[in-house]
Amino acid sequence: MEDSQHGEMATFAAGCFWDVEAEFRRRAGVIATRVGYTGGDVSDPTYEQVSSGDTGHVEAVQVVFDPARIPYSDLLSLFWGILDRSPGMDENQRPVIFYHSPEQEAAAEDFLKRIMRTPGVPVPVEVRPAGTFWEAEENHQHYYEKCGQGYGTSTKFWG
Repeated sequence: MEDSQHGEMATFAAGCFWDVEAEFRRRAGVIATRVGYTGGDVSDPTYEQVSSGDTGHVEAVQVVFDPARIPYSDLLSLFWGILDRSPGMDENQRPVIFYHSPEQEAAAEDFLKRIMRTPGVPVPVEVRPAGTFWEAEENHQHYYEKCGQGYGTSTKFWG
């Protein structure tokens, strides 16, 4: 992503990437976002391949952020707030925090330890090193802006 030289990178999978991207794009301090696929074993997968659940990839959002304006810990809180908690979640929309540094790994692990102490919060979230990120097809990028449909109004594609 071109803007990554101007900030730090974070990558999250929390359900439908349209919804996740829309939430991150709303936040002051977020410089850029893109949606795509990561965590699997197929090179340059398509939406259809990832949606089948056979590639191991998840729908994810890469976020470039200015840590002076929005700390990584705030992005983790946002991730948790928008996380799809629907029963029977599709394999390609399972929750994963992909870390880009040892500091992000430690912050994610600490955050989840605190959250998981809360009664009634048994959502399994993986914490994994960031790997190859395959950018999704152009029609998926900034989806709500392109289709003229405001995110967060009457349509939400997760529980």
